[in-house]
Amino acid sequence: MKQSNQNKLHMLKEKSIAVKDWIMDNTKIVMPVVLVVCVLITIFVAINANQKEALKKEAEEAAAAIAGQEESASVEGLSTPVYELEENAYPEINNIIKTYYDAQASGDVETIASLNTYLNDIEKIRIQEMSKYIEGYPVLNVYTKPGLAENTYVAYVYSEVKFTDVDQELPGLKTYYIGQDGDGQYFINDGTYDDTVRNYIKEVTLQDDVVDLNNKVVVEYNDLLAEDDELNEYVAYLKEKINEDVGVILAKEETPDAAQTEETEEETAEGAEESTEGTVTTVTMVKATDVVNIRTSDSETADKIDKAQVGQEFKLLEQRGNGWSRIEYNGQDAYIKSEYLETVSEETVADTGNDAAESTDTGSETVSGTVTVKENVKVRTSASTTADSLGTAYVGEKLDLIMKQADGWTKVKYKGQTAFVKSDYVE
Repeated sequence: MKQSNQNKLHMLKEKSIAVKDWIMDNTKIVMPVVLVVCVLITIFVAINANQKEALKKEAEEAAAAIAGQEESASVEGLSTPVYELEENAYPEINNIIKTYYDAQASGDVETIASLNTYLNDIEKIRIQEMSKYIEGYPVLNVYTKPGLAENTYVAYVYSEVKFTDVDQELPGLKTYYIGQDGDGQYFINDGTYDDTVRNYIKEVTLQDDVVDLNNKVVVEYNDLLAEDDELNEYVAYLKEKINEDVGVILAKEETPDAAQTEETEEETAEGAEESTEGTVTTVTMVKATDVVNIRTSDSETADKIDKAQVGQEFKLLEQRGNGWSRIEYNGQDAYIKSEYLETVSEETVADTGNDAAESTDTGSETVSGTVTVKENVKVRTSASTTADSLGTAYVGEKLDLIMKQADGWTKVKYKGQTAFVKSDYVE
């Protein structure tokens, strides 16, 4: 075996020597061939490298194209375009805002009404009462984004109000929709727009830069109240005071003068003598929508009697214009903020004469309860957006309900008249 291996090695060695001798004898033929082979190998390597580079570049371009398509699709999918929030970019808008806020500070409701298309009598009273406590607005910054139409803007007004009796200025942020009239003059459209504009404003307000602005102002406001007890107490007092003053003024406007009162009393006495049907009383039951304090009078500083629980029912004795309701609680009069109550039922009860009626009859239409306004809404003479407007019902205001119609309108009693509001805005 060992001899056989040695023979094989010997034979391989002889063949190697023979090949070497052949190459040496044929150098002119072998060297060009070797050169050509080397060139071919170099070309192959280069082509392979270029193909790899091209493939890599192609893959990168494809990835970028896909990313661009995804980004484009996401932008196209937005229901509202995202514009940069501009600060004090339009001098004309800043001027109208300054005029508007100066008029609020001075109680100039005529100027305010000329600039604001959405101002009712209650708001005029509130502005006049509030102006008694305002010295001015030393800081006003107007942030804007384009509106739906040309020359319209969603405006976010940052203000700092200086009260007459407080050193510290208080920040705030309000949203307005600014438009132009036929003469090219800017005005504040504070609510007379349609659902399309209303939804646009909501979507713009939810964009990141507006949310950041709002959060910044909220934090600033809360921090000031937390650090300054005097300011905190003053703000709470002022809110309550304004509500009370507005309620008193409205009550006086609704009260007839002495001559009318005397005439009404005589007519009532005569009617009582002639009538044999007895007295009819409307009993309204309300329930608490949240855990809320029950107090001895209509003031947040009044003594607490107890806490009302969610769903707890009370007999409503009076709903006052200052935001409080007088109820019956454990056989005595008590008070709860009206915003925490909702009507459960209304029933008319005859003290003598005929049996109790099933509902309250007011004029030619029968009232079957109340509805609460969810968003400011126009009250109209008929169930149409082109019908004449009787006024504006504001958030939280309660309207006597006649009927919810299938056509999307609700028939209500408004200032003694039968009227209509869009059902989407009441509950």
